[in-house]
Amino acid sequence: MTQPKTPASNPKALSLTRPPGQTKAQTLSRAALRPSINCASVIEAYQGNLMGADVDLGELVNGLSESCKGVKDGDLSTVEAMLVGQATALQTIFSSLARRAATQEHLRQYETFMGLALKAQAQSRATISALVDLKYPRQATFVKQANIAHGPQQVNNGAEVDQFTHAKQTQPKQNELLEEAQHGSTHLDTSATAKATRSHQAVEAVATVQRAKKSRG
Repeated sequence: MTQPKTPASNPKALSLTRPPGQTKAQTLSRAALRPSINCASVIEAYQGNLMGADVDLGELVNGLSESCKGVKDGDLSTVEAMLVGQATALQTIFSSLARRAATQEHLRQYETFMGLALKAQAQSRATISALVDLKYPRQATFVKQANIAHGPQQVNNGAEVDQFTHAKQTQPKQNELLEEAQHGSTHLDTSATAKATRSHQAVEAVATVQRAKKSRG
C-alpha cells in the first residue's frame, strides 16, 4: 500500500509562530517590522537570476537572523566579507562600463557610459573607506588647554571679563573716597551754607568803541 504524498511546502511562504496571548493581526504586524524578514523579502525578489526561483524565504530569514546575532555579539567577519565583495563588484562594474565607453563613437553615449563608470568607481572607493573604518576605527582625541606661567597671569575671555575688571577697579576708588570722608582729614559739612565769594574783582575798563551813526529816514 502506497503512502499518500505530502504536499511540497511552498518556498515563497513564510511560516510564523503565534505567541500565546497574541492575535493573528499582532503576529503579522510584528513580523512585518522585523529587519530580517524585510531584507529577506528584498533579497528573494532580486536573486532570481542567481539561485533560481526555488530559494526558500524562511531559510533566508534564518540566515539573516544568524548574521545579525553574530554582529550583535561582536563578530564582524560577515560584514567585512560583504564590504570586500561589494567593493570588488563595483570595481568590476567600473571596468566594464569604462571599456564600453571607449568603444562609443558618439559623444552622448560616451558621456553616459563614462558617467556611470565613474559613479561605480566612486561607490567602490566609498565602500573601501567604510571597510577601513570598520577594520581600524578612528580614536577621538580630546585636548585640554593648559595655562602655565611662572609669574602673575591674567586671561581676558571677552567683554564680560573686561566689564568685571573695570567694575572691580572702580569700586575700591569709590570706597576710598567714602572712607576718607568718614574717617580721614576731609570733612563733608552739609549743614552749613557756603558763602558766595567774589573773585577777579579788578576789571579793566573797556575802551569806548566809536560806531558809525546810522542816518534815519
